Amino acid sequence: MSQQNNAQVPDNAETGAYDPAASSLADTVQKEVMEELLSIRGSIDNFDATLVYLLAERFKATQRVGHLKAVHALPPSDPGREKAQIERLRRLAQEAHLDPEFAEKFMNFIISEVIRHHQTISATHAENGN
Repeated sequence: MSQQNNAQVPDNAETGAYDPAASSLADTVQKEVMEELLSIRGSIDNFDATLVYLLAERFKATQRVGHLKAVHALPPSDPGREKAQIERLRRLAQEAHLDPEFAEKFMNFIISEVIRHHQTISATHAENGN
């Protein structure tokens, strides 16, 4: 087992759930091409795993924000903060040569999930009479 962010990450061989060499192209391309493709895909798999762990950490932090907002009767959404974040991430995306439209859509999805979580936390807090 490998460790990342103190979470146990099962090895592919232990779970059998994911085959990094799975491909419908295996019998249609040259061996060297397939090897290069699998190598690049291995890097993509690593990036995907990193993104999942980063998102998990981000949502842990936003949960803390949600609890703080609930305790102090603050609204679940902060439109000024959200607008500034989107503008910032669009600039960062441009600098990183990532489509700013994609970055904005991605951030809007995350923000909507965070707001939904904050609404749930606030409702739970109110139900418990805190």
